[in-house]
Amino acid sequence: MDEARRSRHLALERMEKAAHRLKQENPGTQTSHILSLTMVELAEKLKEGSLSPESVLYSYMDKALEVNREVNCVTDFIHGCEDQLQKLKKQKEKGLLYGIPISIKDHINCKGHISSGGMVKFLGQVKEEDSVIVQVLKHQGGIPFVKTNIPQTMINYDCSNPIFGQTLNPLNPQKSPGGSSGGEGALIAGGGSILGIGSDVAGSIRLPSSFCGLCGLKPTGNRISKQGVISPLIGMQSVTGMLGPMARDVDSLALCMKALLCQEMFQLDPTVPPIPFDEQVYTGSQPLRIGYYEGDGYFQPSPSMKRAVQHTRKLLQDAGHTLVPFALPKIDYVVDELFTRGIFSDGAAHLVDCFKGDIVDPNLKSQYNTYRVPALVKRILAIILKPIAYRTEFIAKWRELRLDVILCPALGPAFNHGYAGKLFAATSYTNLYNVLNFPAGVVPVSVVTSADEEELERYRGHYGDPWDKRLKEAVSGAVGMPVAVQCVALPWQEELCLRFMKEVEALARGTKRNV
Repeated sequence: MDEARRSRHLALERMEKAAHRLKQENPGTQTSHILSLTMVELAEKLKEGSLSPESVLYSYMDKALEVNREVNCVTDFIHGCEDQLQKLKKQKEKGLLYGIPISIKDHINCKGHISSGGMVKFLGQVKEEDSVIVQVLKHQGGIPFVKTNIPQTMINYDCSNPIFGQTLNPLNPQKSPGGSSGGEGALIAGGGSILGIGSDVAGSIRLPSSFCGLCGLKPTGNRISKQGVISPLIGMQSVTGMLGPMARDVDSLALCMKALLCQEMFQLDPTVPPIPFDEQVYTGSQPLRIGYYEGDGYFQPSPSMKRAVQHTRKLLQDAGHTLVPFALPKIDYVVDELFTRGIFSDGAAHLVDCFKGDIVDPNLKSQYNTYRVPALVKRILAIILKPIAYRTEFIAKWRELRLDVILCPALGPAFNHGYAGKLFAATSYTNLYNVLNFPAGVVPVSVVTSADEEELERYRGHYGDPWDKRLKEAVSGAVGMPVAVQCVALPWQEELCLRFMKEVEALARGTKRNV
């Protein structure tokens, strides 16, 4: 553990030196101008040559170091980024992500670096090659430059581990950035990265996006390659984890997906269906038929979560879309049976085994104690057929209502520190779509108001049990923090999901006229 901390310290020192050197080689760089550009604008300027990849990389390295000093989100400097810069100069064609600096979640393999998973077990295992996703990002001209922090095991939506410590939310240090892609959320929200790659098993892209005011997409399970990613979980049958992008706006997510869904990825990982990005669907403008729900019937939404859906529903209706109420079938069964048992289909035995010789992070203690109960091991069986039956029922209801997409709450606002590990069941809003294996994304639409905070005083929850009480405590004191909604489409319809997210984003920002 000490060795890992020392390695990080040296890596960050190396990063500072590299940033300083690039700064001297590129005098007159307008760092604040570079950092203010959207990713689409930045990509255009890099492609036309009005900005150099060196000046952009140095600007983001410098900013990432500054953000890291404040919120502790970077675990490693990907020193190969300097080689990647040199390779870019020799590339004949400029890829879609030419010169774009990209942050990578800790457990996604990068050649010459460890993927710790926040656990002692994985330390010292230096990876010999890049994961497929990192190879494809580089092929498209992207420059992976840092790895970011995660919670121990990644089966938690806070962002703390005994090796690298606690990551804070840059919008409010008293709040969690969410997880498990919390380092990504904190770094992007703090302005130290323009595009990040996270992963999502129960909401791990969508929750930090919600907590940090970002856009994040969880694609269908196998739309993007997962080769070269470490995990302390094995044998997940009814829950599908996946990799996906996180950024400040929806266009950035779309550009990233377009770049990833290329021949290079389909060749490197033939198990990924060779479906390129459908630009026509993403840029479509026909009115949508949108199902919606304000609560899932399992965890009562916080006042701001509910208001965000109501407000967005009205904006969409006024813009000419059709909104249809949607009642979730059997949500208790999904959370208690399909998700909880499905994620630990080996009775959490492998996960518990991974803790040998490790310290359990305080934020994970209550969860970890549950995993060690022998009764759990006896009770849990691998579930393969049940989610298929539930998915069939869910899609039948979707078809009956002739829906294109669904609008629903995203858990939030950002929790106070220490609550995520005690409220794992509150991921019901996001983990449903891991069980169903539907693409789902998060878009910020509002901020918590003092009226929301007042209404929270009267929050009782559906059951009035300790979990409901905890949720109330977890989200309190969040005035001014971002509030998001979740947008969902059917499997393999990422482009439609993104198109819907773009619609919501434009309406929430007041930049869209009626359809």
